[in-house]
Amino acid sequence: MKFQLVINMERHSPEVDLRDLERHTLEMVQMADAGGFAIVWAAEHHALELFIGPNPFSMLTWWAAHTSRIRLGTAVAVAPYWHPIRLAGEVGLLDLYSRGRVEFGIGSGAFQREFDRMAPGLKQSDGHLYMEEMLPVLKALWQGDTTHDGKYWKFPEATAVPKPLQKPHPPLWVAARSPHTYDIAVKNGCNILSWALSRPFSEVESYKERLEAALAANPGAARPIFATMRYTAVYDRPEQSEVPVTAARRQMARFETWRRFART
Repeated sequence: MKFQLVINMERHSPEVDLRDLERHTLEMVQMADAGGFAIVWAAEHHALELFIGPNPFSMLTWWAAHTSRIRLGTAVAVAPYWHPIRLAGEVGLLDLYSRGRVEFGIGSGAFQREFDRMAPGLKQSDGHLYMEEMLPVLKALWQGDTTHDGKYWKFPEATAVPKPLQKPHPPLWVAARSPHTYDIAVKNGCNILSWALSRPFSEVESYKERLEAALAANPGAARPIFATMRYTAVYDRPEQSEVPVTAARRQMARFETWRRFART
């Protein structure tokens, strides 16, 4: 088992100075680097005061400059908000800056509120269609010259500039919840990012069942790495539990509120 860190620049009050928030976030990333964590993940969010992350590549570039070992992942780049050529180049540039430490995670997006502002008229539930078209195009761009004539993007001969240091490309991850998304991940050779958070462990087991079903439906496909996000706290004495538990409850309550009610 390997441990990873999922971290957003979260501001729970407008009174919090963004400069202090940036320093605090970087310190946590550096602690994870020194502590032997495998990957740190940065999210993409727009126009949400709670989750500050308009471009995960900017944050990861900053962290790359202040760490030495930990790998740097997007969790996730939201496929409907990107053009394939631009996204392929961003991944390549971060891989160059980080000397080959990129883990590329892609997903279909979280909140309808963001879609209403970033991709007006598009339903969040249809975001996976963009991801499904995007993945093979990215792999082709990282390989060399390619053209594309799809439903959502069309372009003449182009290639990724720069290309990633890692060959043929950085490890690929998909944020997967529905059975169809697991199928997309397995078909495209992607690892799995799942988000059980504080829900019962039975939810993790249901995600594993979806993975097994996708593997059974795609004979010969490689078994991906399966990662799930859970709240975890380590402390020396029982009386020290109050601070991390209280923080986790506060963050989880606000996240679930966004998931349920951030419609417009």
